[in-house]
Amino acid sequence: MLRAAYADFYRAIARRLEGRPPGPVVECGSGIGNLKSVLPDCLATDLFPNPWIDRTENIFALSFADAAVSALILFDVFHHLEYPGAALAELRRVLVPGGRLILFEPALGLLGRVVLGLFHHEPLGLRRPIAWLPPAGWDPRDLRYYAAQGNAWRIFRRGEAAGRLAGWQVREVACFPALPWLLAGGLRGPQLCPDFAAGLARAADRALAVAPRVFASRMLVVLEKCAD
Repeated sequence: MLRAAYADFYRAIARRLEGRPPGPVVECGSGIGNLKSVLPDCLATDLFPNPWIDRTENIFALSFADAAVSALILFDVFHHLEYPGAALAELRRVLVPGGRLILFEPALGLLGRVVLGLFHHEPLGLRRPIAWLPPAGWDPRDLRYYAAQGNAWRIFRRGEAAGRLAGWQVREVACFPALPWLLAGGLRGPQLCPDFAAGLARAADRALAVAPRVFASRMLVVLEKCAD
């Protein structure tokens, strides 16, 4: 059930790539590279080498040339970026005009706050100030662990970064309950929904998506690079 839930997430991302300019698609922070199950031609990158990725990359200092990439995908990565403004500037640099940045992130509707707040080890960070840009003298190679699950919700749903997204068009912010994902029990389990009820969970997910403030636990954000 968990594999099926992630496959649904990946297909939702793939649909948002339709109509993009020509060019390579790059995933930043690929982990074990599962996105390739739906997007096999996607270039998988991560900060650290492992057998499942194609090359190592630092989001704050990418090795790609200017305007070399048609789409960038960050799956559960954005909330680990301590200085999102610096990351967005670098991601925008490598995108072609009209290129897309797709973020898949936790969403903190009431359901998301309860479940992710109680059962996920990373902090929600709803009250923590977001440091949009790094301090003077910061070295992008000197990265430390950072997590604030609520950053995408705050920036793209609440609008806490108003005026800071110059150069981007926000094409879409989609929030959904992701009930099949929640009921799968995560990587450690146990699965909370029997397999025969998976279809019912999907139907309930679609019905409850009309009230994101209450039921959202995941969100998908599509940004498009505006011409300079």
